[in-house]
Amino acid sequence: MRPRFLFVVPALGLLLAVLAAKPLLARDSITWMEPNMPPFNIQDGPAKNQGYGNIVTTLLQQHLPEYDHFIMITNVTRHFRKFKDGEKVCGVGLFRTPEREAFMYFSLPSLLVMPPTFIVKKDRKAEFGPTARVSLESLLQNRRIAIGLSRDRSYGAPLDAILAQRRQQAQLVYYNGQQLTDNYLKMLMLDRIDGLLALPDEALYHAEKMGLRDRIVALTVEETQCNYRDWMSAVACPKNAWGKEVIDKINAILLAQRPTAPYRAAYERWLDGTALERYRALYRDIFLASPD
Repeated sequence: MRPRFLFVVPALGLLLAVLAAKPLLARDSITWMEPNMPPFNIQDGPAKNQGYGNIVTTLLQQHLPEYDHFIMITNVTRHFRKFKDGEKVCGVGLFRTPEREAFMYFSLPSLLVMPPTFIVKKDRKAEFGPTARVSLESLLQNRRIAIGLSRDRSYGAPLDAILAQRRQQAQLVYYNGQQLTDNYLKMLMLDRIDGLLALPDEALYHAEKMGLRDRIVALTVEETQCNYRDWMSAVACPKNAWGKEVIDKINAILLAQRPTAPYRAAYERWLDGTALERYRALYRDIFLASPD
């Protein structure tokens, strides 16, 4: 009688050949692009991964179990190159602009954040007028005022439009590194710049960490008060078939999660207590009512 294992060997060889010809399908993945911008994204320290961008990213990952998820910590310039190249990347907290819409799909608004403010030294506040408000247009007419800002960041449509017309002015001081706000606050203390454009939560977070909280003041920028839609950011993915599919899924998640208190609390944690009541009213009446 022929040994039975002689029949097993050809069968095993046939099975291996079939598997080699038709490999198992790999799971799809999303790489989440996270610039190091506390308290939006916090990459180290006691509050690591507790930034409001971190929290929304984690929530989306939990509701997209069909994907493998990866995090890439990156600067803003590299951030956008990945989107332009059509890679399988997405990002939370991006402002919609006509330039970005050429290579990105945007979700429903995912975050309502207080608009950029003009940060100055408290002991120089009187130089900028008798109130806590300034006009960016007026500031730029004074060529002696040096203003710090990021080259690749959007500050919302009204401020972006003003800056685009004045981009070559020598008084605009650009920086693109990971420690943007820290470096600008140091320059501010040394009077190398007169003020910087920054989100208020971002500036106050860094100032407190550096022991400067009582030495700066945030001035309201008049041009940011005309359109609440400029206070809303979204999730973005590349403008291709893959990106459209992911954004459609993200929109369904946002519709279910945005009305919940834990979702809203991701940003509220970083607000000054005096702003909380107004923020909740805007969140309810403007943000949740926004159709896109």
